[in-house]
Amino acid sequence: MPAFLSRLTLFATTTLLLSGILEADAFAADRLELMEKQIRAMQAEVQELKKERAAERKRTSAALARQREETEANPFRQRASYLPPAPLNPVVAPISVLRRSVTSQDTPPSDRGIVSSWKDFQQASTQDEEVTIGGMKIGFPNGRPTFKTADGAYALSIGLAFQEDFGGFPGISQRNGESRGNFNSFTSNSRRLRIPFTFRYKDWIANVTPDFGHGNFDGQVGLYEANINYAGLHNTVLTVGYFQPRVTEEDAESSNDFLLLERPAIVDLVRTIAANDARFSIGGMHYADRWWIGGYFTGQSWGNRAENQYYLPIGKNVTDSQTGGTFRVAGRPIATKDVDLHVGVSSIASFKVAQTADGRSYIFAQRPEVNIGESVLQTTGAIQNVTQVWAAGPEFAMRWKRLMLKAEYYRIGIERSGGLPSLAFQGWYSALGYTIFGNPRRYSIQEGGFLAPGVPADGEFDPARNQWGALEIAARYSVADLNSRLNRADGVRGGQQTVWATGLNWYPNRHFKFMVDYNHFIVSRSTTAVNQNGRTGDALVGRVQAAF
Repeated sequence: MPAFLSRLTLFATTTLLLSGILEADAFAADRLELMEKQIRAMQAEVQELKKERAAERKRTSAALARQREETEANPFRQRASYLPPAPLNPVVAPISVLRRSVTSQDTPPSDRGIVSSWKDFQQASTQDEEVTIGGMKIGFPNGRPTFKTADGAYALSIGLAFQEDFGGFPGISQRNGESRGNFNSFTSNSRRLRIPFTFRYKDWIANVTPDFGHGNFDGQVGLYEANINYAGLHNTVLTVGYFQPRVTEEDAESSNDFLLLERPAIVDLVRTIAANDARFSIGGMHYADRWWIGGYFTGQSWGNRAENQYYLPIGKNVTDSQTGGTFRVAGRPIATKDVDLHVGVSSIASFKVAQTADGRSYIFAQRPEVNIGESVLQTTGAIQNVTQVWAAGPEFAMRWKRLMLKAEYYRIGIERSGGLPSLAFQGWYSALGYTIFGNPRRYSIQEGGFLAPGVPADGEFDPARNQWGALEIAARYSVADLNSRLNRADGVRGGQQTVWATGLNWYPNRHFKFMVDYNHFIVSRSTTAVNQNGRTGDALVGRVQAAF
């Protein structure tokens, strides 16, 4: 009996263990089946995610392709998108409208080193695309290639102002007793080939701009500017070094913005007294939304102490440098969306005329508002015993929608020693321009003058898209009178020059410009051998321009 019970107990225990094992196996099988179902569900979900990701990649690739096509067709569209939108239909322009033209994103860059505060420089940089390489940033603020540190404290900019003129004087003739002079039927001249180098450390800026196309003859190399500037004061620039002080409204504008090929004759005559290119200057300017003021003490021009003269009015072998000064003040009493009114007055003086081998003398000379190597028809010759030279006059300009009107008048006075009477010359001009298409000329409060017509990013020349840039027509009447006291033996006969000029300017984009001018000039007789009896003539000249 005990043995039977022992076998029965063993049987029951074995049966119980086998039952537990079978139940465990069944549970494990169920668990395994459940896990397999979950894995299949996860695999299905992963496949769905892959499909969605592939579709998203396809859509992104298509979008990038479209963006690339748009960028290739108009590379400045992205940059333009960073700019703040212009106000819509203001009755009286708010401050944002008045300031809008301090720096422009659609007009030609300046022909000189760009001077602005560190704050304005950083703002201009944020409006432009940049590439970071090894901690340095490379971009094109103000349309000029610039290398700078990450914080913009150090920066180096390099620019270009290239102008090539070509044309001639069809049918020019002379009267008996005088030579024909140098009036080619066709010739060319590299009018300007400036390469501005600008180094910045925060609000301190140094500009050095050599000019490989200076003057009226190919091959004449000179210096346009070499100066140090401080722009840390609000809307103020202080300058020392070789510089072109701003005097007259026309002279304040960059040559890249010219309405016609050259400045009016009277403006060139006035500026050479004490404010031409590369003139040693100490002074500054301050500007606001409604007014501009600037003054400079000036000395000699670069190169005047060399054996060969660099600027005609000064002469050569300077032994005692000139001293002089300029002062200009201008206002902008009306500034709306459709109207900009500019009024001002400019003055300039040479307090002490430079002394050369010819003594203290001065020469006024002017070409017929064309500079392709022609002879000078209007000149006073060397005026002796000069103690002071000065000039002053009002300036006026107005933009009404697409129409631009400009006019200035200046009177020049010369004081002489040795009992000689004073002399007086004068001149004026009036000009108009009309922008047929493109953005019209706009006011620059920093220059106290007007910028060239603008080409928006979506308006650059592209016939396939019916985009043509900007087109402008221009005309000007100009008079410069260098006759004084003709009824006296000690008077001066420099001749009176009148020029009727018309022009057509095309801007395919902000960096390139094509100009064609036709001038008709009338010059009364003067002291030069090529104009003993008075001359008239015509000039047809074109210009190609590149600027960045």
